[in-house]
Amino acid sequence: MSARSSRHMELGIVGLGRMGQIVADRCLDAGHDVVAYDVDSDAVEEVTAAGARPAETLDELAGELGAEKRIWLMVPAGEPVDMALEDLSEHLDGEDIVIDGGNSHFEDSVRRAESTEAGYLDCGTSGGPAGAELGFSLMIGGPEWAYEECTPVFDAVATGPDGHDRMGPSGSGHYVKMVHNGVEYALMQAYGEGFELLHNGRYDLDLEAVARTWNNGAVIRSWLLELCEEAFREEGGDLGDVADHVAGGSTGTWTVQESLEQEVPLPLIYQALAERFASRSTGDGPGRFSRRLANRLRYGFGRHEIERM
Repeated sequence: MSARSSRHMELGIVGLGRMGQIVADRCLDAGHDVVAYDVDSDAVEEVTAAGARPAETLDELAGELGAEKRIWLMVPAGEPVDMALEDLSEHLDGEDIVIDGGNSHFEDSVRRAESTEAGYLDCGTSGGPAGAELGFSLMIGGPEWAYEECTPVFDAVATGPDGHDRMGPSGSGHYVKMVHNGVEYALMQAYGEGFELLHNGRYDLDLEAVARTWNNGAVIRSWLLELCEEAFREEGGDLGDVADHVAGGSTGTWTVQESLEQEVPLPLIYQALAERFASRSTGDGPGRFSRRLANRLRYGFGRHEIERM
């Protein structure tokens, strides 16, 4: 273990949903002290049972932390982040650090970094609930001193030292995560189209067997393909009653908007985003197999609700 990994830290965590709970658990498992707050008292009780110190308010959380506060926000993007920062602002100074681990727009992260007295790190987080065991991939933007100071908790929360890095200045972490999600859309679309052709093609194929075989040595093996195998195993080769309805889309929309501003063509990501939007305007019936698989994959990596027919 590196010297930085072994350095003990005290961390305040705001937001104990699926991802926030994992951040707390992995920090506690690594021996760090955690002070936890959430509007859901049951979530606070759960992490307290695992060894965290509870806080009933953000003021109390700030008061529980030392003179140099390190606070990780794991709240929904948008107004909840600004509200948390406003409530914490009177307790923060230039020696403190705030990490935003949600899916914030990178321009919002730049604005918050400029208006927050504390060092502000925008932290793109990927890995979903599987990160509880495996750790997350963390894409971090902001001041280098703040990133270096927080490397022990990043080592704990990520897959290890290679599972996180500083991407650049403020906004760059969430920028990289935004593009990551756009790539994710295109990969899901490609797998969906391939399996749609296999499903509707010349042969009566066992799609679970196809996915399993591809995942053992094929060029296109991946975690997403493992989740395709899981989907066919649990739903059946025809995906059962999984609906042609793919939710989400904000980060993919941001990616396409940025491509237009930068004049960088992203035809695959754009088409994958368009397929998502089209899935929400179809009539009754099974619809497109590719979009039904994308619906099921979102459950696989993020435990998003499966829309069913």
